Amino acid sequence: MATVTFRDETATGKPVTEFEVAGLPEHLTVRELIRLRVREEVARHNDRPGDRFNGLVRPDDAEAELNGYRLRESRRIDWERQAEIAERAFLSNGFFVLAGGRQVEGLDEVVDLTADPGLVFIKLVALVGG
Repeated sequence: MATVTFRDETATGKPVTEFEVAGLPEHLTVRELIRLRVREEVARHNDRPGDRFNGLVRPDDAEAELNGYRLRESRRIDWERQAEIAERAFLSNGFFVLAGGRQVEGLDEVVDLTADPGLVFIKLVALVGG
């Protein structure tokens, strides 16, 4: 069994957040890792629902804030809906994932968690006026 570290960084490499998940198979696809990450962060939010969500992608009806999203009202979030949003964001270059220091290209790419136990997620921000 493997332990993976999910870490968010800015485009300049500044760490934003980090958490670990243990007891995983040694090999998972990027899709499975994204879904796992989203499920974990939504579960953490749903344990103590509030009007702010710190996660990989913006929930429906939320506004972007610095390092998170403001919900219109305190509510629970559907992790499967969030996972769908995250998969689409990955495919449209809303964020990219580094495993073992290299960018992974597709959702079906397999990551060896024994060799690459740390995943870095870098969100891309659209330029204003560009």
